[in-house]
Amino acid sequence: MKRGDEGLAFMLRYENVAWYEDGKVRILDRRIYPVRAEYVVCRKHEEVAQAIADMVTQSAGPYTAAAMGMALAAYEVMKSGRADVEEYMEHAAYTLSHARPTTVNAMVKITDGAMTIVREKVRAGETGQKLVDAMQEYAFHYINNNYLKYCKVGSYLADQIPKNGTVMTICFAETVIGTALRECRNRGNEIKMICAETRPYFQGARLTASVACDMGFDVTVVSDNMPGYAMKEKKVDVFTSAADVITMDGYVVNKVGTFQMALMANYWGIPYYATGEPNEAHKTIDTVRIEERDPDQVLEAMGTRVTMPGVKGYYPAFDITPPKLCDGVVTDKGIFAPLNLNAYFNQIK
Repeated sequence: MKRGDEGLAFMLRYENVAWYEDGKVRILDRRIYPVRAEYVVCRKHEEVAQAIADMVTQSAGPYTAAAMGMALAAYEVMKSGRADVEEYMEHAAYTLSHARPTTVNAMVKITDGAMTIVREKVRAGETGQKLVDAMQEYAFHYINNNYLKYCKVGSYLADQIPKNGTVMTICFAETVIGTALRECRNRGNEIKMICAETRPYFQGARLTASVACDMGFDVTVVSDNMPGYAMKEKKVDVFTSAADVITMDGYVVNKVGTFQMALMANYWGIPYYATGEPNEAHKTIDTVRIEERDPDQVLEAMGTRVTMPGVKGYYPAFDITPPKLCDGVVTDKGIFAPLNLNAYFNQIK
């Protein structure tokens, strides 16, 4: 079987995202990579959910972790000898899919897919190790098919990047960045990357920049208050980001800071492309709940406190970019106007 991670950076290899094996899920700790390459080892599905909530893995990583967590849950129920296998797996599915509030609808799709297999296996009397194997296979096919889908997204995004052009990003678009870079390399397009650092977890500096560097591309990190100036001075051709949610009315919900960078790009006449799949569960932006995280994380940098005691922090995890600031939503079926996302679901792959 063709693996979609072939030729991608270390941290995008399947085993270094989230991986179930022998009764545990191992997740690369993206909070500290690349300073250290360490893994959080989870022996219960609740620990996988907590790792997702704690942002041990981000971007597409939580979805893979949830799929692998379902394999771990199947192992747990096998070892316990409980008869209520389906009930236990339903509980695990809920726990994993609700680890972070903003992405619940997308996570439910993954756990629902796993539960469809669980019910089939239970009805056929195939529990125990057979169920574990089925969940492990489901998790592998999930990540592999996801990568193969994003190969198409990466190719469509690469189409928008001029020869030897400069691309600015925020946060970590994970597989899209890896596949787009791989596609550019295959086309002989040696692009340059500029990554906004993306506080407070520094995903842009640590993760996106690491992927680009690992794959041999020219990459520069700027602090989060530099993009407006850097866009002009460094002659940025394209601004792109992933999206945690793309609503059917064209709003892009992504890492906080995306909105202000989209505004800057619009001012300078630089196109902004969001990557991802429109979410039919969110017909309008009104149904999206913006997650607010521990405000103390804003008051420190990589574990070091930078403010005086008594200073308060505020940490919305995401912001909302309106459709008029987005030049296109890049999907596995092509690029769609933000106000025409119904066309995505009407188009055959």
